[in-house]
Amino acid sequence: MATASDPEQPIVSFIDKGEINNVREPLLKGEHLPENYSIRSAILPFLFPAFGGLLYGYDIGATSSATISIESATFSGISWYDLSSVQLGLVTSGSLYGALIGSAVAFKIADWLGRRRELIVSALFYFVGALVTAFAPVYVIMVIGRLLYGVGIGLAMHAAPMYIAETAPSQIRGQLISLKEFFIVFGMLVGYTVGSLLIETVAGWRYMYGVSAPLAVIMGIGMWWLPSSPRWILLCAIQGKGELQGLREKAICCLCQLRGAAIGDSATRQVDDILSELSQLSEQKEATIGEMLQGKCLKALTIGAGLILFQQITGQPSVLYYAARIFQDAGFSAAADATRASIFLALLKLIMTGVAVVVVDKLGRRPLLLGGVSGIAISLFLLGSYYTYLGNVPAVAVTALLLYVGCYQLSFGPIGWLMISEIFPLRVRGRGLSISVLVNFGANALVAFSFSPLQVLLGAGTVFFIFGGIAVLSLLFIFFIIPETKGLTLEEIEAKYL
Repeated sequence: MATASDPEQPIVSFIDKGEINNVREPLLKGEHLPENYSIRSAILPFLFPAFGGLLYGYDIGATSSATISIESATFSGISWYDLSSVQLGLVTSGSLYGALIGSAVAFKIADWLGRRRELIVSALFYFVGALVTAFAPVYVIMVIGRLLYGVGIGLAMHAAPMYIAETAPSQIRGQLISLKEFFIVFGMLVGYTVGSLLIETVAGWRYMYGVSAPLAVIMGIGMWWLPSSPRWILLCAIQGKGELQGLREKAICCLCQLRGAAIGDSATRQVDDILSELSQLSEQKEATIGEMLQGKCLKALTIGAGLILFQQITGQPSVLYYAARIFQDAGFSAAADATRASIFLALLKLIMTGVAVVVVDKLGRRPLLLGGVSGIAISLFLLGSYYTYLGNVPAVAVTALLLYVGCYQLSFGPIGWLMISEIFPLRVRGRGLSISVLVNFGANALVAFSFSPLQVLLGAGTVFFIFGGIAVLSLLFIFFIIPETKGLTLEEIEAKYL
């Protein structure tokens, strides 16, 4: 819905500070009024960015089965099915390396593109990557397709939390961002289901990866239709990337589109409140890399990137990408049985994520993190014990796997992404999230790629014991470092904790 001033085509101008500073200033005084919105109007601004998470989750679920299909002499449908552990690791983690590239690119161009256009570009990479992978004639082309798809993941997982956080009403922000995790898990469920249906189909892995293409088209069309983030537009205004009054009117227009008729006459007040806070918090210029490593930026980076790092190095990629193989070790020897068992795992993830969505804005972030990560530590020690001492009791492995998944989805899964979308000041939110997403996928790729070699070198039991020890360290990090952000606006979080 075009307006006369488009912040995605910046025009440098002088910003009248007096005009900003004359606006009322209630937000940091803890007396902000509830934001008026309708549930109906909040659905689409959440739904299409969440498709980026769904496509990421689908890749995880589909890859769990696709790696088994590719290695099958009977069902792979290719002559190069006899892959080494390194080659298979590249198939598994190729999209994660692409996500690293996407995250690095986002650091430089995300604030210029804006959240909305970054998600459109992400959908394009998803689409091209899915088709290249599905039609790959040789191994090298397949890996290239996995990398391209991964660039889409990196951009989507960077922009989607920001777009949702910046457009969602503060009363339901935690629920909506946690619901994005629900979409990731739903994508896994779809991936596991498609994989189980196609696991005994010749060249089934091609269809598994090809399913992503039409979903990417839906995401791209939806994001094209949605308005830009009002907070990003106002950041453009503060940074001199357009004429102030025009961008302010554009932000009001976008906010009205996002909230629907329920917002009434309060859109102007909300926009002016945000402008006032941005002015007081000295948001006038883009942060340099040096500024990211000092003061409140460093504190936010420690909280966000630290939480995301522990989310990955407690073994999450190993459990998700190798779920089917763990089920095989636990007694589901047939590939089809193992992939079907993975469906039940995804269903559990979906249910527990739903629980987290319901309670995150009631119980808060810290209680869910502390309780869930405690369960993760116990489950990892149980998995280590199974592979070391209790190999004749497969119920231990299955129980530990279910406990891990349930606790992860109550804690690290939704709250890790929620915290990084909340904790960074607006001026550095784009770059802060890109660093956090880079840390996420770097650690994810490292753990996913190294699990098989470490399993051969040290034994699966020792690897899971190591993950368990890391989970204990993450509990200490959460207890001493992670703040409670429940019920606060993004501007209040910055004023209170940074």
